[in-house]
Amino acid sequence: MVKMMTSKEAAEKVIHGELFILDVRNEEDYTNWKIEGKKVVSINIPYFDLIDGVEHALEKLPKDERDILVVCAKEGSSKFVAEQLDEAGVDEMYYLQGGMKAWSEYLYPVKIGNLKDGGSIYQFNRIGKGCLSYLIESHGEAAIIDPVRMMDTYESFAQDKGLSIKYLIDTHLHADHISGGCKLAGKLGGTYYLPSKDATEVTFSYEPLEEGKDILVGNTRIRIQPLYSPGHTIGSTSLMVDDQYLLSGDILFVDSIGRPDLAGKAEDWAYDLHHTLYQRYKELSPELLVLPAHFGKISEMDDQGRVFAKLGELYMKNAGLQVGNETIFRKMVTENLPPQPYAYQEIRKTNMGKLTPTEDEQREMEIGPNRCAVHD
Repeated sequence: MVKMMTSKEAAEKVIHGELFILDVRNEEDYTNWKIEGKKVVSINIPYFDLIDGVEHALEKLPKDERDILVVCAKEGSSKFVAEQLDEAGVDEMYYLQGGMKAWSEYLYPVKIGNLKDGGSIYQFNRIGKGCLSYLIESHGEAAIIDPVRMMDTYESFAQDKGLSIKYLIDTHLHADHISGGCKLAGKLGGTYYLPSKDATEVTFSYEPLEEGKDILVGNTRIRIQPLYSPGHTIGSTSLMVDDQYLLSGDILFVDSIGRPDLAGKAEDWAYDLHHTLYQRYKELSPELLVLPAHFGKISEMDDQGRVFAKLGELYMKNAGLQVGNETIFRKMVTENLPPQPYAYQEIRKTNMGKLTPTEDEQREMEIGPNRCAVHD
C-alpha cells in the first residue's frame, strides 16, 4: 500500500525514530542537499533511471520493518516510483507530501526551557534548511527572534498558547533565507527590530536593535538585551535573554562560526569576527546557553531535536574558537570557504525590501542548505 507522509511525520522519524529514504532527484541535487538523521539511511536512484522499471531498485531496499520513504523535489515523481514499487511487491511504501520543497519549509517547535520569572523560550527548528528561530513568551506576550517566512507556524503556535506577538527581531540581515519579521510585524501591528548598521539600504521602517536598549516581554519584564557582535555582518547583534541564554545569530554555532563573506567584505569583517568571538563573547559567563540561528550537521541536534550548547563548552571544542592568532584566524575565515548559499544576493535584496519575489520564487531561492558557517 502506498501512503503519503507529511514533513511533520518525517521530522518525527528523523528525530525520534528510523527511516530509509529512496531519493529520486538527480545526483547533483542529492549530493548538494538531502534529508539526514542519526538513524536515517538514504540512497539515490534518479527518477529517469526508474521510469522503465524499478526492479533494479528492489535489491537496495531494506527487508526489515523500517518505513521506506520515496523523495523527490515536489512530490509527483516520488509518488509514481512508490506506486511502481508497491506493484512490485514492496509493502508500506511512502512518498513525501510536497517533496523537498515542503521539507525545506517545515518548522519543528520544541521547548528549550523556562525563564526566571515564569516565561518560556521555544526553538523552531527548520530541519530541512538548518535554520533556527525562537519564541520568547511571558504573561501573554511573545517575541520572535530570526523569524523565517513561514509566518503561519508562529501565528498558530501563539494562538494555541494564547499569546500576542508583540516583537519581531532579526539579529542581522540574513543572506540564506527570507525573513518574515517585517511582514509579520505589519500584519499583527507589532514592532520589527533590525540592527541599524545592517539596515542602511532597507526600504521599510524598523526599530533599531541596539546595545543598551533592552526589550521587555510581558508583565514580568523578561529582559532581551542586545549585545553588539559584528563579524558575520557589520550589524550582527546577539541577544542576552534573562541572563541565561545567548542568542548568537550567525556569529557562533555549535560546531562552527559564522562566515564574514556574504556581503563581499570578508577581509574587512574578519577582524570584527575575531574580536567578537575572542574578546566580546569571552567576557560572558561560560554557563550561558548558546542558541544559534543555524546548524549545519544533524549531529548538532540532541534526541529531542534541540540545538544548543553552553558557551564554556564551545570554547573547549568548537574549531572556530581554537585559533587565537589573528593572522591564522583571518586566513581560516577568508580562504577555502564552503560554497555560498544559493541565491544569497537575491535573498539579501529581498530582506532589504528591494525585491518582491512571488511565493514560488521565494521557495526556489531558498532551496538547499544554509551554508552560513565557516566549516561546512
